[in-house]
Amino acid sequence: MKILVTGGAGYIGSFMVRKLKSDGHEVMILDNLSCGHKEAVEGFDLKVIDLVTEKEKVFSLFQTEKFDAVVHMASFIQMGESFINPSKYYKNNVIGFLNLLDVMVESNCKKLVLSSSAGVYGNPIKLPVEETDPKNPLNPYGETKYVMERMLEDYDSAYGVKFISLRYFNAAGAALDGSIGEAHPEESHLIPNIIIKALKNEEVEIFGNDYETTDGTCIRDYVHVLDLVDAHALALKSLEEKNESNVYNMGIGRGYSNKEVIQEVERFGNLKVNVKFGPRREGDANALFASNTKIKKVLGWNPKYDLTKIIETAFAWHKLHPNGYQK
Repeated sequence: MKILVTGGAGYIGSFMVRKLKSDGHEVMILDNLSCGHKEAVEGFDLKVIDLVTEKEKVFSLFQTEKFDAVVHMASFIQMGESFINPSKYYKNNVIGFLNLLDVMVESNCKKLVLSSSAGVYGNPIKLPVEETDPKNPLNPYGETKYVMERMLEDYDSAYGVKFISLRYFNAAGAALDGSIGEAHPEESHLIPNIIIKALKNEEVEIFGNDYETTDGTCIRDYVHVLDLVDAHALALKSLEEKNESNVYNMGIGRGYSNKEVIQEVERFGNLKVNVKFGPRREGDANALFASNTKIKKVLGWNPKYDLTKIIETAFAWHKLHPNGYQK
């Protein structure tokens, strides 16, 4: 298939385009490079276009390229920032997505895999979380993802756009050889933040130790980025073969507390992490981990990598690239 990956120069996108290429697909990237890195996708066909402000360019691209499917990964993802600047998140995540969907309909491209989020659930009513559980986002970022999912349902009903939405839990890890990995201007994700600070012998602030969990810190489900892109490839195959819409959780099905993650980093890195506990972040759920029974049964997905491998590969990436993609 000929596939467009929006946000393809970002963290997960840079792995996605490599997976699709290795599977024999023709791949093009659309990215405005506000968060992505062209250095992460050297050798790939990258179009620097903004979904929000350059809809006509997006339309022209679709008319020229005749894509078979889209993997939509272009989103702002910082939960904390979404409270401070919700306008930025609704404009980019929702209006940008609306423009993309309209162009897809006009261009008769009607298969899409969406990067969604476990943030749609908020504080779950039970654990592990199942796809049919109530949706109650606790922050504007999670709300944008929930809105995007509902938009897809409407576009499926009205226009026949078939989709698979993958609700990411916590993506982490890097390439097995340390060649590509996670690099954000301000790192807020737990595992890279701990590793970066530990390698510099700097203090790590953990948000909250008074949650309703065994050790007082948040519990999350960490899935390796390589397992994540494997799931997207299976989703595309399912859309190609069955042309049916669906939603899946994207986690390994086990939760780790922040303290457990810190201990694993210390064990693997043979170092001491200097931890400072700060106040809770607004919008953080106590515990969130997935039931992945559905995606295993329907798509045949099985995660290959555990938390140890996530930390091992992340360590390799950050040691080899202390400044990310900056030379």
